Amino acid sequence: MTRLTVPVRLRWSDIDGYGHVNNAAVLTLLEEARIAVFWAGADDDAGAGGRILASGPGADTATFIAHQEIEYAAPLEYSTTPLQVELWLARMGGASLDVCYEVPGAQGVAVRAMTTLVLVDPATGRPRRITAEERAAWAHLVEEPVRFRRSLSR
Repeated sequence: MTRLTVPVRLRWSDIDGYGHVNNAAVLTLLEEARIAVFWAGADDDAGAGGRILASGPGADTATFIAHQEIEYAAPLEYSTTPLQVELWLARMGGASLDVCYEVPGAQGVAVRAMTTLVLVDPATGRPRRITAEERAAWAHLVEEPVRFRRSLSR
């Protein structure tokens, strides 16, 4: 199985008063990595790296976030070097995906996260099934889910 590494640049506005990446900004940075992997732009090769979802107005699929879980193991310091976000899938359901992330910091993994995305038909507002083409494009990304240090089920 394959984890993708997506470089994501930090912006000055991502930093808090302590010089760390703000916890809320981390969710936006993970979103940028997710978009880079799954959504095709006008200049992309069709299907490159799993980017097969059309984006923008008039697209035939919208994605809604059903659940997000994030664990901050260590602060992320501001750097002009892009963060290297590791991304993979833990599960492909009927209409949903569990997207996992790890972001390395100065001394190991600084952030672990998982987002459950639901694919939605924008015309009806209802979930739509993952297609055979999407399953084939994303199958190489499926592996074990991210392991959080602390489980919410305690």
